Amino acid sequence: MPEDGRTIPLKPYLIRAVRNWAVDSGLTPCVLVNASLPGVKVPADYVDNGRIVLNIHPRAVGRFDMDHEWLQFSARFAARSFAVEVPLAAVLAVYARENGQGISFTGEEDADGDGAAMRDAASPKRTPRKGPTLKIVK
Repeated sequence: MPEDGRTIPLKPYLIRAVRNWAVDSGLTPCVLVNASLPGVKVPADYVDNGRIVLNIHPRAVGRFDMDHEWLQFSARFAARSFAVEVPLAAVLAVYARENGQGISFTGEEDADGDGAAMRDAASPKRTPRKGPTLKIVK
């Protein structure tokens, strides 16, 4: 546990795990991003209905870096290099392009990623949720 007593967010570990699984399986890992959230820096020409799909395969990106709050890398779009910056709160799903297998996120994670929104959803005042689910994203 971090020194400040907060729980480390699960989301970056899940993104990293699906990315590693896809690469090890010879597949193309992609993230679906809500491009309309504050802090998202992606090429606007490739945003469709407020969302963008980004290929995060090691061969497709440079200087890939992900911590508990941000996903950052450089990529080429129409032969032009672009510095991509995505707060993890904007990542809606991570999956393999070829078969759609991966993880989608419900959006109930709070900005700190500590899961307080998920805990609140499971409180006795509301109907409990099962938690994260898998679905094919096309």
